[in-house]
Amino acid sequence: MEKTIGIRREDKNEWERRVPLIPEHIQELNERHAIKTQLQPSSLRIFTAADYAAVKAELKDDLSTANTIFAVKEMPVDFFERGKNYIFFSHVVKGQAYNMPMLRRMMELKVNLIDYERIVDENGRRLIFFGRYAGLAGMIETFFAYGQKMKAAGISTPFKRIKQAYAYSSLADAKTEIAQLGEYIAENGLPAEVNPVVVGFAGYGNVSLGAQEIFDLLPFREITPLELINNFDSLNSEQHLYKVVFKEEDMVKPNSGEFILQDYYQHPEKYEGVFEQYLPCLTMLVNCIYWTEQYPRLVTKKYLQSQGKTEQKLKVIGDISCDIDGSIELTQKVTYPDQATFTYHPGSNSFENGTSAPGITIMAVDNLPCEFPLESSVEFSMVLKNFVNDIVEADFMVPFEDLQLPFPIKKALILHRGKLTPEYEYIREFL
Repeated sequence: MEKTIGIRREDKNEWERRVPLIPEHIQELNERHAIKTQLQPSSLRIFTAADYAAVKAELKDDLSTANTIFAVKEMPVDFFERGKNYIFFSHVVKGQAYNMPMLRRMMELKVNLIDYERIVDENGRRLIFFGRYAGLAGMIETFFAYGQKMKAAGISTPFKRIKQAYAYSSLADAKTEIAQLGEYIAENGLPAEVNPVVVGFAGYGNVSLGAQEIFDLLPFREITPLELINNFDSLNSEQHLYKVVFKEEDMVKPNSGEFILQDYYQHPEKYEGVFEQYLPCLTMLVNCIYWTEQYPRLVTKKYLQSQGKTEQKLKVIGDISCDIDGSIELTQKVTYPDQATFTYHPGSNSFENGTSAPGITIMAVDNLPCEFPLESSVEFSMVLKNFVNDIVEADFMVPFEDLQLPFPIKKALILHRGKLTPEYEYIREFL
């Protein structure tokens, strides 16, 4: 049986240049497993048509002869064909309302849906992700926003040198410039008007680690959340920044008894948020947590409005998680790299586009990895290629319990022949 996979073009927005499989790995799949590849033509991809043609991939709009279709972002409702396999970031596991029509259509056509987000090992650790690159680009964008905000306030800081992530020719180029900025800060210090510069990281997973990878290029001292509150008045950061990483036990407290992480995950209603106690001490907040509506928020409008007309130390929130009205209630919309920020004014409970001196500026680009499309695609493809043949060769016509797939892929199978698999049956309530 001839094995053919398809790769759909990315057209969700003009910034999306990533690919799920790079040419080198498509050639490897053909040589090792005799898998042929068809791709829809695209002028946006970081790899050109010639790059794919050189490895004997076929460019064609019609992918009907491919039974397994890969993409990065969501696919249009009218794209799906009956009984086929689709692998992409579907954004349905939280019951996202905007993607329920897509999911319903996939169910009607009895397709098989595998979601990258749910490809995990036996310990629940994600195996295929762009999260590190979201963190890398998100931290650069947050620094950029801070530099521009201070400039608008008439304060010249070293951060004004930083460009947006997509403006660098490569990740290596961005790191080199930021490391040089770190050397400058270590030698010349920061303006007295902004000291101490304290950057908080909500979360400690792949996204947070990516963001910290950029931050750590600057001179810094790491302190605990408790040290931040107890010793804030004595912080002196003339030639370094401060880093604070917040874990779940720092962000919430139980209504009674002791904090137990697993209990918090299973019964978030028994906990209340306490994160806002740290806000008066933070200059920038980088939000990297997974959040759904049953969990407490980190930042609320009500809290900020309660501070009256007091000028907030918190200048910029880099909301990498980017949940609308989510853990950061100020995140009222997603943004794109060409207009990456908007600003919230607590006094008037109003928003304006862009970065202004007063108010709190929010960076809410929701597809940050696309700002480093080459590096993020290579790393993603490096892992995905190892599962492609197993997916292509699987007999999806057998009952779910008899389906032979590697554990991580079977774990990520949301729809089997159009039916929600046991682990994802809960999504039905959102349909």
